[in-house]
Amino acid sequence: MKLDGKTALVTGASSGLGAHFARVLAAQGATVTVAARRVDRLETLVAEIGGDARAVAMDVTDGESVRAGFDRAYDIVINNAGVTYDGPALKTELDDWNWVIDTDLTGVFRVAQAAGQAMVAAGKGGSIVNIASILGLRVAGNLSAYATAKAGVVQMTKSLALEWARYGIRVNALCPGYIETDLNRDFFASDAGQALIKRVPQRRLGQMSDLDGPLLLLASDDSAFMTGSEIVVDGGHLVSSL
Repeated sequence: MKLDGKTALVTGASSGLGAHFARVLAAQGATVTVAARRVDRLETLVAEIGGDARAVAMDVTDGESVRAGFDRAYDIVINNAGVTYDGPALKTELDDWNWVIDTDLTGVFRVAQAAGQAMVAAGKGGSIVNIASILGLRVAGNLSAYATAKAGVVQMTKSLALEWARYGIRVNALCPGYIETDLNRDFFASDAGQALIKRVPQRRLGQMSDLDGPLLLLASDDSAFMTGSEIVVDGGHLVSSL
């Protein structure tokens, strides 16, 4: 799964999974561009990665910002930027709903479209990996906007894969389960978090490293005959008993 000579863009790379994905791709030889709104954090990540890594400011809710980030065609695009809103549907304000949908669904489309256009213009194809979620395949309470957006990402992935296969562009979805990050570590240490972990058949949270193999498979030419696929990495959560 070596990525020597490949160029990659990772969105939402200022922290969490995005920053981790950037490190993983760089470690396999890819020249990585990291994108997010918080450029100061990106610069720190670029300094850590070294080499020809670079940072670009990108707000996926702003079409011009997205287009500006595609001043070149990338071989690999990890479409990772996202937000969430936790609250009952009966009390969800439309502004909160729109914020999640515009970032997690429309934002993913903006990036995928820009990536696809650049790849077609360059005439060499590429791999787009949309970061979805098991919540796009099965729901949980108080996450109606997020679950709706991620379900849309899964279906969008298949639609774009169908349209763009003729250009040598592969579009696949990575669907993580509950992965431990700095943002959720305190919750999963709580009684409620521990109860949720017990519902995962492997009885543990995923670690970010658990996503490395699936990510590299989809990013690399090892998945040359895969497009429109969804890879679930969740410790068996989706197949747990109802």
